[in-house]
Amino acid sequence: MPKVGMEPIRQRQLIKATIATIHEVGFPKTTLGRVARRAGISPGLVAHYFRDKAGLLEATMRFIAEELRLELAGRLDGVSTPEERLQAILAANFSERCFSPAKVSAWVAFWGQAHGEPQLGRMQTVLRTRLKSNLMYALRDIVPDDDADRIATGLSIFVDGLSLRHALGESQLDRHRAHGFARDFLETQLANCARIKRDAKHAELA
Repeated sequence: MPKVGMEPIRQRQLIKATIATIHEVGFPKTTLGRVARRAGISPGLVAHYFRDKAGLLEATMRFIAEELRLELAGRLDGVSTPEERLQAILAANFSERCFSPAKVSAWVAFWGQAHGEPQLGRMQTVLRTRLKSNLMYALRDIVPDDDADRIATGLSIFVDGLSLRHALGESQLDRHRAHGFARDFLETQLANCARIKRDAKHAELA
């Protein structure tokens, strides 16, 4: 049995090894044995901590989601406007901590498995809803609810699409360019809403 107090340390080692292994060989070739070898830990301990491959992937995704939550919390500290909040959300999602090639590869593997694994599917729904809710919270202070929902949905899809392209190895799409594309989309949408509002006001005065 593992020594007392070692469990969190071993679990973190295995999760990091899982992220690296998925990035190196892909999820289908990621086995408990391969992860254990990379982490320098007995394969039996992997099964002890995570039961099976699906359990290991779930724990890995929870780890990455928590990293994103912590990154976002740090960036939201001190923001004072909804615009700043939106920029903080994007900056967190495309930060070095959260948008590394290895972590993005793990995210894409998670999406691929979520359809056939109910627990992973529920987790994916929670994470997708969380991103949209964070965006909506800020957008509702800037634009009408219908526009807020449309922009939040589009931006969520944009983030997912950029992650997929990055994971597939598109050489020109590093995290800085991905962040820039998402920021441009947001700013274009907000500018369009402001223009429509301005035009409607001018029409009323005409």
